[in-house]
Amino acid sequence: MPLGVLNNLSALAAENNLNNTQASLQNVLQQLSSGSQINSGSDNAAGLSIINGLQANSTALTQSATNASEGVGMLQVADGALSQVTNLLNRAVTLATETANGTLNSSQSAAANQEYQSILAEINTIGQTTTYNSSQVFTGAAAGVNIYTGDSSTTGSSIDSLYFAPLSSTTVGDAGGTVVQSSAGTFYDLSKDTAGALTTAAKNSDTVAGGLKFTITNADGTTSNFTTTATTLSGLVSEINKDGIPGVTASLTTANAVGDTAVNSADTGILISNTNPTVVSIANGATALSDTTTGGTVSTYNSTKATETISYQQASGGDTTTNLAVTDLLSAGNAQTALTSINAAISNVAAQRGYLGAQVNTLNAVSQVETTQQQNIQAAQNSIQATDYAQATSNLSKYEILSQTGISALAQANSLQQEVTKLLQ
Repeated sequence: MPLGVLNNLSALAAENNLNNTQASLQNVLQQLSSGSQINSGSDNAAGLSIINGLQANSTALTQSATNASEGVGMLQVADGALSQVTNLLNRAVTLATETANGTLNSSQSAAANQEYQSILAEINTIGQTTTYNSSQVFTGAAAGVNIYTGDSSTTGSSIDSLYFAPLSSTTVGDAGGTVVQSSAGTFYDLSKDTAGALTTAAKNSDTVAGGLKFTITNADGTTSNFTTTATTLSGLVSEINKDGIPGVTASLTTANAVGDTAVNSADTGILISNTNPTVVSIANGATALSDTTTGGTVSTYNSTKATETISYQQASGGDTTTNLAVTDLLSAGNAQTALTSINAAISNVAAQRGYLGAQVNTLNAVSQVETTQQQNIQAAQNSIQATDYAQATSNLSKYEILSQTGISALAQANSLQQEVTKLLQ
């Protein structure tokens, strides 16, 4: 290679290598200081995508465990109230047994009845004033209180719908119902496809026309209807969820998530989950529900991948309760009749407490599963993201040495061209 001064190629090579070493050194220092080996998309784009997904799962699972704990708290409040009702009923048994003996005179029976009526009044008070987070517990709402848990995905989510039967002297206890589980639902595809490919996906802000009609068969055999009136997709989902239709929930999801293979897997739409056999959801005509923004043709698919839901189903004809408001202890005969009703009430309250206890165990199990899953997800995230300090410190030593040698090499390369001046002497 000729000796010249126009371009110092050796210095350029040394400079490029030194720049690369400095970039690597900065990257190692960032890994060591942050504790993460992936600090930007340029470090590992695929790994960053996985980490972000796992972080979302972990966050949702952490909150889900809290949700389950709050559900347990509400159940325990209800169970505590019912335990006091049982104590009151046991006192009522004593009073009724005493009055049924026939040895009491009318004034003594009246005194016993006065205490008995006070017991019934206290049961009414417990039913009305038992609250959790400032909300009445024993509402008897058929929709129940939905405890949502999951990992932020449709397939990894579940709902435990808690039922709190009404509590008063006319409806003491609750027996005969069953716990059912379902993951069935109907998926309404609201996206537009062209030649089998997704053109426009439905989104929350889209305008929809028509609506959905829910026919509800009540315990007494009568039917009632609910028809949605929302004009946007997000409004439609919100309206269904807020109305509290027993066993019915709505969510925006994809065809792939619900297993609909008849359309493009990326198509989005609304999924109606229904765990109540007395509720039938139908569209108001073949083209009633449509996405006017996308202009897509609406198709329906009976899904088996709706949100897993556990709910309480009342017995056919209604659950068994006891009406104590019609009883009194004014005579021995009345006391004997009341005694039969009080025993039935104790049995019905025990059945109600049994259901509440079973749901406590269910939510505790859910919480344990969510906590374990969250721990394992964090372990997976850590294996991808956390800095390997043994490797990083080794690289730090290597790049520090290369930086020092690179600077020395660059200095030598710069001094080589000074030898040209010796030829001019």
